[in-house]
Amino acid sequence: MNRNTLRLRLAAAALALAGLAGPALAQETVLKMVSWQKDEKGVGDWFNALIAQFEKAHPGVKIEFAKIEAANYAPTLTTLFASGSPPDIVHVAGFDYPRFAGNSWLENLDPYIEKSKLNLKGWSGQERCKWKGETVCIVNLYFGFTLGYNEELLQKAGVAVPKDYAEFLAAAKKLTVDTNGDGIIDQYGTGHEIGDGVSWYVTEMQNYMLPRGAFWTNSAGQVTMDTPQMVAALTDWKEVNLSGAIPRDPKGGDTRALFAEGKLALKVDGPWLYPILNAAKPNIRPHLKLTTSPFSPPVGGISNVLAMAADSSDKKKQLVWDFIMLATSDQNQSLLASLGDSLPPSPRADLATATKAKPDLTTLMEAVRAASKAGVERIPTGLETRYNEMARMVTEEVQRMIIQNLNPADVAKTMQDRAVKIQKGS
Repeated sequence: MNRNTLRLRLAAAALALAGLAGPALAQETVLKMVSWQKDEKGVGDWFNALIAQFEKAHPGVKIEFAKIEAANYAPTLTTLFASGSPPDIVHVAGFDYPRFAGNSWLENLDPYIEKSKLNLKGWSGQERCKWKGETVCIVNLYFGFTLGYNEELLQKAGVAVPKDYAEFLAAAKKLTVDTNGDGIIDQYGTGHEIGDGVSWYVTEMQNYMLPRGAFWTNSAGQVTMDTPQMVAALTDWKEVNLSGAIPRDPKGGDTRALFAEGKLALKVDGPWLYPILNAAKPNIRPHLKLTTSPFSPPVGGISNVLAMAADSSDKKKQLVWDFIMLATSDQNQSLLASLGDSLPPSPRADLATATKAKPDLTTLMEAVRAASKAGVERIPTGLETRYNEMARMVTEEVQRMIIQNLNPADVAKTMQDRAVKIQKGS
């Protein structure tokens, strides 16, 4: 037995001992729920507020809420499902839910939606919560990319906030400088957050793909990597990476840290940049601004979802649905913005309190609406359960393109051939 397998089994066993994988000893009804965000300021507070509301409205029902660390979350949750002891309330990342749906582990929510008349019109990203024609989840958080910029650095360089790719590249080049004359670049124009693995590499690429009309597959699930649009996107990506305007080989979080330190002028990123921006030193924070991404439509996608375990009893399924209804209510979607400091997917959420306290939330929400309206989602149709394989392949081929200075058209053909084989499982 290797260490990873042992660690996952121990994690599942620990949850079982905590009462999350076995019957409750007391007579009360117990719903099991796990999350990597349990102790997280904002979203964790929101979940705990929901649980308090739910238990007050359901005497004799208790939600046992436990934390699994993010690094081990999907593997541990998989172990719990595979062992027949899943949580009743399922909270899972957008990247991961297709694997659970593909194993028939998630309940079809359509009968519950129809019976309760839950209004999901305009709900950000919700159309991507379908699996084989059935709704298997409700989007809990959806995000869109914005542009973070250092106003002071742009003003000193006489550079306007970029509005498209050409302006972005020109600005990034001009803002890349050796500030102290020692021959080493110490201020970069921009940077890609590619140190956290292949999924982030291909996500960053999508900034350049979407404006060109390129994507990995089409709506029917057919691979569409060998197209003029993809060749154009690969050309842009190659140009930026060879421009000298970005840090080379960054580790996870490096470019965001450089932005917060005032050493990187332009950062296109998701809402997770916002708390990093707010943690910047007092002499830097006033210069860090958020605005619309220069890439249209912006990158976006499902961050995480709520679902119910198909193996739960009918009684528990109804209680889980009651919890989901509570989470999706207008009141609690508004609370997600004000208390959770997050971007509610509901178009009916009242954001007045949240945006008055934190005006940048307006820009972040505009990005959510723009990405959702354009139907943007990082996970390609037809490759949902093989996304990691696809992302690894694309990263390999695109890095080879940059290192060996290959023709983007040839790389697009290679990616197409390899992606088709991945899709077929060969």
